[in-house]
Amino acid sequence: MGRLKSGPERELVERYRQRIEGMGRALGMAGLDIVELPESRARREDDRRAEEAAALLDKAGSSVLVIFDERGKSPASEAFADRIRQWRDEGRAGLACVIGGPDGLDPKIRQRADLVVSFGALTMPHQIVRALVAEQLYRALTIISGHPYHRAGHDDS
Repeated sequence: MGRLKSGPERELVERYRQRIEGMGRALGMAGLDIVELPESRARREDDRRAEEAAALLDKAGSSVLVIFDERGKSPASEAFADRIRQWRDEGRAGLACVIGGPDGLDPKIRQRADLVVSFGALTMPHQIVRALVAEQLYRALTIISGHPYHRAGHDDS
C-alpha cells in the first residue's frame, strides 16, 4: 500500500528488482513487478484496512500470498528460499508479497496468506520494509540457484 517516493530507497529496490529479473528467468520464475496501490481515504481505521484488503486481494488473485507483518514468523533465509522453491515446483503461479499501509493489514489478508513473515517486532517504515523484501527475494533466488551471494553463518563450536 502506498507509493515509494524518489530517493535512495527506491533506487535500492530497483537494483534488486533488476537482479531478480535476471536471475529469476534462469530459475523458471518471472521478474518482480512492483504494484503500488493508493492508501484508503476512509475515515475509520477499520474501514481503511478493509478497503485496502479488498484492493490487495483483488490484485493478488490466486497467487501465493506472502505478507510482511510484525506478528509473523521470522524464518531463516534458507527456509524462506525453500518455501519459494516448493511453490515453484508445485506449479503455483505467481507470488504476491504484501506490505500493508500505515494502519496495518486487515484480518482477511492474514487469513488468506500462505505465509506471514516478520522482520522483527520493531515498527519499520514502509520504504525500508520494501527494500528488505526485495533483498530477501533476491537472496532466496541466489540460494535456490547455488549462487555464492548468500553466506550462511556456521557454528564452529
